[in-house]
Amino acid sequence: MLTIDGSFGEGGGQILRSAITLAVVTGRPCQIDKIRARRPKSGLMRQHLTAVQAAARICDAQLNGAAIGSARLTFEPQAVRAGEYEFSVGTAGSTTLVLQTVLLPLLTAGEPSRIVLQGGTHNPFAPPFDFLEKTWLPFINRMGPTVRARLERPGFYPAGGGRLVVEIEPADRLHGFELLERGAPTQRNARAVVANLPRHIAERETALIRQRLDWPAESVQIEELSDPPGPGNVVMISLGYEHVTEVFTAFGERTRSAEAVADDAVRQCRAYLTHSAPAGEHLTDQLLLPLAVAGAGAFRSTGLSPHAETNLHVIRQFLDVPITTAPDATGGVRVQIG
Repeated sequence: MLTIDGSFGEGGGQILRSAITLAVVTGRPCQIDKIRARRPKSGLMRQHLTAVQAAARICDAQLNGAAIGSARLTFEPQAVRAGEYEFSVGTAGSTTLVLQTVLLPLLTAGEPSRIVLQGGTHNPFAPPFDFLEKTWLPFINRMGPTVRARLERPGFYPAGGGRLVVEIEPADRLHGFELLERGAPTQRNARAVVANLPRHIAERETALIRQRLDWPAESVQIEELSDPPGPGNVVMISLGYEHVTEVFTAFGERTRSAEAVADDAVRQCRAYLTHSAPAGEHLTDQLLLPLAVAGAGAFRSTGLSPHAETNLHVIRQFLDVPITTAPDATGGVRVQIG
């Protein structure tokens, strides 16, 4: 049984999720020790436990240690089963992270699958649904399968209560791809969303974005939601190119001004624009696993975060596929797989 050190590198939940995904894909049993050891509250939290249980359901895995607060987990997978599944995080824990844990094994499961997830769809500690839909899933679909995701109800931190539906048409195998250039610009827009909060919050956010980025009025929009389970505020800036769309997100908090939220999203956007590499920090991390499973691919990144370095460490323990990273002439990093 493969033993994974959950305290390695950034020591967070990514180690657990990547290890579980790769265990299902490869059929290799594993034990994860010191789960989330470098987090203020270590051990399995609700969303991590949901991800583990979801992965176990799709492959009839044997589990030991699957409990809130557990620092050690053993996971022994069987064959993956396509089908209809429903998973509820039960809090504002991320539905998108649960989805990413089970999606990769289901992409080659032989039959279509449908997944319903309930919980948080927009929270500060995970990719929001919009990033999943616009940035990540287009690359998954380039690899052979067809994945369609639909947001039926947003769920903001801390109330949660969101719902998304994902339909998967699998492929016989996953094909790698190259993402070396952004290509010509195709669109740019910003959206400020307020749920059960005053409209003036979004107005201040979009005004600052227009000022800082020098964008015209038609490039920004305000969306008011009146029916979510709880209040929420999120700002999303989207930059579209021929070969990639990047989404930069910032979340409102009780003690944070609307201007500070918008400025956070602008800062991320400007940092991306100082590079020419197509894959930003978060996309870099999330391309590694599918391309490694495919066994081939290459992309240029704005840089490797500690999160991505930790992810590479986990991948190399499960898969015997060459992965090299090297600085490129533009100040970014080229990642070569296979």
